[in-house]
Amino acid sequence: MKVIIMGCGRVGGRLAGLLDAEGWEVTILDVEAYSFRRLPAGFGGVALLGDGTDEESLKKAGIEVADAFLAVTQGDNRNLMAAQIAKHIYKVPRVLCRVYDPLRWELYNGVGLEVFSPTVIFAQMLKEKLEQ
Repeated sequence: MKVIIMGCGRVGGRLAGLLDAEGWEVTILDVEAYSFRRLPAGFGGVALLGDGTDEESLKKAGIEVADAFLAVTQGDNRNLMAAQIAKHIYKVPRVLCRVYDPLRWELYNGVGLEVFSPTVIFAQMLKEKLEQ
């Protein structure tokens, strides 16, 4: 399975390592070369300097044959834009997107994107812990 991850921060770097260890063909994109330091030693995938909202970067990453695309940068707008490009233009079968803003999470979930909000998830977890 081929996956493209946009964003090599803590989540993206960790996820790239996990998927690589399980045999996925992983390409991770980031606009800062320094971010690739977060990849685990022995990472067997491709670390590509580029932006997931840029058509040339996406093509270099193999978007046309990708089975999955994950947008996990710190920027909600970039994540949402890249996820929509992957889903609607390149028809990637599975597209996941991280969004911090709960209002955007609700809006974009309503239009068919698989959007996850750490803000919403963590608030719910804390509420459940409090009620125990």
